[in-house]
Amino acid sequence: MSIAAQLQSVLDRIDADFDNSLERLFTLLRIKSISADPAFAADCKAAADHLAKDIATLGFATEVRPTAGHPAIVAKANGSEANGGKDSRPHVLFYGHYDVQPVDPLNLWHRPPFEPVVTDHADGRKIIVARGAEDDKGQLMTFVEACRAWKQVTGSLPVDITIVIEGEEEVGSKNFVPFLEQNKEEFKADFALICDTGMWDPNTPAITTSLRGLLYEEVWIKAANRDLHSGLFGGGAQNPIRVLTRILGGLFDDDGRITIPGFYDGVKDLPPDILAQWKKLDLTPERFLKPIGLSVPAGEKDRLLIEQVSSRPTCDVNGIIGGYTGEGSKTVIPAQASAKVSFRLVEGQDPVKIRKAFRDYVTARLPKDCSAEFGDHSSAPAIALDWNMKPLAAARRALTDEWGKETILFGSGASIPIVAEFKNTLGIDTVLVGFGLDDDNIHSPNEKYDLKSFHKGIRSWARILGALAEMPKA
Repeated sequence: MSIAAQLQSVLDRIDADFDNSLERLFTLLRIKSISADPAFAADCKAAADHLAKDIATLGFATEVRPTAGHPAIVAKANGSEANGGKDSRPHVLFYGHYDVQPVDPLNLWHRPPFEPVVTDHADGRKIIVARGAEDDKGQLMTFVEACRAWKQVTGSLPVDITIVIEGEEEVGSKNFVPFLEQNKEEFKADFALICDTGMWDPNTPAITTSLRGLLYEEVWIKAANRDLHSGLFGGGAQNPIRVLTRILGGLFDDDGRITIPGFYDGVKDLPPDILAQWKKLDLTPERFLKPIGLSVPAGEKDRLLIEQVSSRPTCDVNGIIGGYTGEGSKTVIPAQASAKVSFRLVEGQDPVKIRKAFRDYVTARLPKDCSAEFGDHSSAPAIALDWNMKPLAAARRALTDEWGKETILFGSGASIPIVAEFKNTLGIDTVLVGFGLDDDNIHSPNEKYDLKSFHKGIRSWARILGALAEMPKA
């Protein structure tokens, strides 16, 4: 029987089994797999064990593998190998992560974050509320459930699949990347699939074709050798907070452009046809900013809002610390002040060069008696995918068939560093399909995942797997 003939039975099975799919997701959501807090290390291991056991029931050869941090899951289903290598089926690598963000501040949650529930959104949508509901447990389970339906209906999977699920994505994948490098021959595939992105709106599917890179820096400005009494030293002693805020304030000009010398070197404009498509999407401040209580775009004034958040480089001050911040007052001139600064980078920008340019910018503006120290955190280059790659085209057709609306191809302002690692280490491109929405509150209290996103996400992956099976292998 052809793939097309089998597909409807697979979709019917997904619909009939959806309540069980939801309960399987709820079981995973109840596990407190917070990777950032060592107190939850046992929970992270429990999540890995649970997922490995579940995926093994689908016929995958599954292992929980140790890393220098939280364990990873590796699962393989190779039908071509079982058939003597005679098949020419595509081999895909699916990536997800079971770890979640901390839940703080807990008092802002409407219910306990690890007690998942289906409830009503203010606009009438049915939503799943729990930490990890969207990022990334709900998303990765759409793929697992699609595999389950194919296996239950046909007894096999339409393509060869390696699943790798890590437990440290939310803390920068620092131990997963070496794990990937150590096992790169094992993870070779034709291309990768990731479900950790979003829809254009609740009814319009999307494929992410570019990701901004990330550079995260920390800077300390130091002056006197101790905190000083502002009555005795005020006016005569240098204040690191004043120095730091002056430097940070100068990072932007009146038109919203970043003033670091050389920052825009290598940055290209969108191709005219892509820009024309994005204009038609009509992303307005009313739609994008009003729900978060804002009204005026803060980026480069000569750029569309969709460019500002998707395809242009940015700089943001994520935190400032200095002086006395406790209750009441303390008249002090601090000995130091610090800031955390992140840059979202685009294709053509080198994180190493941007780091040096930022540090040179800061040190060139230091007055006498002040010094600067720097700490680097995560960094990753930007990724731009080939809009014409065959797996992307197949996924686009499948999504359009499921949702009944043309699939949007657009750039994401976020960063998924593992995509660059797949390209650099494994030599493969990644198709980024996801079903998250802008109001899902990921990394925030009351994280949610639309019930429709979960249900049709499973159906979407079932269609995509079928479409990939009918695609000629490169």
